[in-house]
Amino acid sequence: MSLHVAIASYYSTGAYDANTIDEDALLSALLTEMGIAHQIHPWSAPEVDWSSFTHVLIKSTWDYFDFYPEFLVWLDKLEALGVQVLNEVPTLRWNSSKTYLMEIESQGFPCIAGKILPKGRRLALDPLYTELGADTLVVKPLVSGGAKNTLKLARGAGEGLEKKIGDLLQEEDFLVQPYIEEIVKVGEYSLIFFNEKFSHAVLKSPAAADFRVQHYYGGTIQTLNPSDAMLSSAQALVDRYAKNTLYARVDGVEIDGVFHLMELELIEPYLFLGLSEKAIPNYKSALSKRLLGN
Repeated sequence: MSLHVAIASYYSTGAYDANTIDEDALLSALLTEMGIAHQIHPWSAPEVDWSSFTHVLIKSTWDYFDFYPEFLVWLDKLEALGVQVLNEVPTLRWNSSKTYLMEIESQGFPCIAGKILPKGRRLALDPLYTELGADTLVVKPLVSGGAKNTLKLARGAGEGLEKKIGDLLQEEDFLVQPYIEEIVKVGEYSLIFFNEKFSHAVLKSPAAADFRVQHYYGGTIQTLNPSDAMLSSAQALVDRYAKNTLYARVDGVEIDGVFHLMELELIEPYLFLGLSEKAIPNYKSALSKRLLGN
C-alpha cells in the first residue's frame, strides 16, 4: 500500500503562531524530498476523510485545548479507523491534560507539578501560597497551551485577580503552581527528541517584565548545548514517558543545579526546526525511519 500522509494542523487565527517559522511547510518540504504523498489539513476540518490516509502526523493542532471534547472525539475516530498516528493516540490522550505532571512527580522525578483546582470550586488563594511554599503563584487551565488564561499572582494581589480566576474556575479545571524565579532570571530550556534520541535544544527567555517564555509574548530563543546532567535528566523522562514517540519536547528549568520538568510536550510542540542546523536533518532521518523503514 502506497503511503499517503496527513499533516494535522489547525485553523490559524494568529493566536498561537505569530512570529513563528511555518513548520507545517518545513515538514511538507521534507516529505516531498522523500517522495511521500501528503496533504495538510486542520484536525477539525469536517470534510476530511481521514480513512484515506495511511498515517496522520500530529504537527500543529494548536487549538486542541480550545475544543478539547471535540479533539478527544477526533482521536477516538482515528483510533477506530486504524490509521497510524504519530505520536500514538494513547500518548496524546495521556499528555492532553496536565494531570500527567502529578503522575511524573509522584514517581520521583523533579517536576513543577502543582495542585489541581476542580471546576466549580470556591477559590481560596491564601492557603495555596502556604501549601505550595511560594509567595507568588501561576494559575493556568488544566487543559491548555500557549499561555492561554495563564496568570501570575503575588500574595495579596487583590480581589480583582482573585475574582477573575474564580470566574474562570466556573468554566473548567485549573492548575496552580509555584512561580519559578529561574524562568525570569535564566529562562526555560527545551530539549527536542526524535525517535527518543536527543536532537537539539534551545533556551527560551521571557520579555522584560513578563514571565511567559512564548515567542508570541515577546520571548527570545537561543540554541544551546545542554549539560550532560540536564540531557541525562531529559532522556530519563523520554525513556519513561515518551516511548515510541516520533517527537518529544522536554521543557524545564534548573533549580540549584537540578533540572525540573515544567512540561513534557508530546502532542503539538513547536520543534524549533529553523534554529538549529541539526534539527531538520535529524527530523528527516526520524521521519524516514518511521515512514519508510530506513
